[in-house]
Amino acid sequence: MGISHTLWANPVDYLRATGPFDPVLFLSPAALQAQARRFLAGFPGLVTYAVKANPEEAVITNLATAGIAGFDVASPEEIALIRRLVPGATLHYNNPVRARHEIVFAVGHDVASYSVDSLGELEKLFAVVPQQRTGGEGVEITARFKLPVAGATYDFGTKFGATEALAAELLRRIAAAGYVPSLTFHPGTQCIDPAAWESYIRAAGRIAAAAGVRPARLNVGGGFPSHRVAGVVPALEAIFARIKAVTAEVFGTDAPALVCEPGRALVADAFAALARVKALRDAGNGAEGDGAAHVFLNDGIYGAFAELPLMGAMDRVAVFSPEGVARDGAPVPRVVFGPTCDSVDRMPGAVMLPGDIAEGDFVLVQGMGAYSVVTNTRFNGFGALGVQVVAALEP
Repeated sequence: MGISHTLWANPVDYLRATGPFDPVLFLSPAALQAQARRFLAGFPGLVTYAVKANPEEAVITNLATAGIAGFDVASPEEIALIRRLVPGATLHYNNPVRARHEIVFAVGHDVASYSVDSLGELEKLFAVVPQQRTGGEGVEITARFKLPVAGATYDFGTKFGATEALAAELLRRIAAAGYVPSLTFHPGTQCIDPAAWESYIRAAGRIAAAAGVRPARLNVGGGFPSHRVAGVVPALEAIFARIKAVTAEVFGTDAPALVCEPGRALVADAFAALARVKALRDAGNGAEGDGAAHVFLNDGIYGAFAELPLMGAMDRVAVFSPEGVARDGAPVPRVVFGPTCDSVDRMPGAVMLPGDIAEGDFVLVQGMGAYSVVTNTRFNGFGALGVQVVAALEP
């Protein structure tokens, strides 16, 4: 997969000129840098980018240009990527489970911070990680905790996070061993309600009190929402304000420094995805579906749309003829399938598409920058996904 160095005005400008047979992602560097500046101006602390959301080199370099200087990395490959592209960046290795050779690799690349959610993994860090970095700064270890908090599309606590009691024990041991003691959590993905962060920050206060340790920093994780559906525009500034206010209330004048690690919310709305209609099929042929006519695209859940079965369908969708003319027929529900021979390759629910949609048309979906490039499987030989650069994502 490569990124073109041609700058197109918008996705429709590209489809008119090329009529692509394979799916395409469009990146707007202007939109990406604007979102980065929004976080940097609004979040009351350090903003780091979760590389896992989209590790494209153009994404990393544009974020660095906008002022992002910290990156949340989860593997040696991501560590090496950032060290190559942004050599002076601060690296937070916040995947709580690591093999010993991965820890050794991280130490060799001067990682600043590690998260942990179990005593066994903490002992691994103690055995390998020095208390100080190359420049003399203290190495941070953050105890990651979880809560049974609703409000996210899916819950990260089923895999990672210590109980409050264990987190307090981890925090005590981290401080006693001479590392910089901190706390971290992840409220789950696509959180719309600021109350999710409030619950976790109050729990952080309880953990710190139980441990008798002042955390140097509180990492409030990712989970910040992107603009997935037209009727729900994320109020990021309201989330930032709640985080700041609750932290001050819980910790007072001795509050820990704040850190966040958005992935989706930084990159999703800087991309759009373009798929082409391979075929239309009537609902009356007895095939699987819910009574709606079927649309087959050249991309699906084994490609750029891998997240949709978990996250739900998106409605920021427009359809264009091969000539680039917007289809304006009255919306009707469609069952949308991807190109593979697997019957589960289907968009969730019924997707509202123009009634005059036709074979050969293009379907443009906004908000597709997160977990699309990295989840492309090439199953069945489909998914040859290219990336094009555009000045604007909207036609």
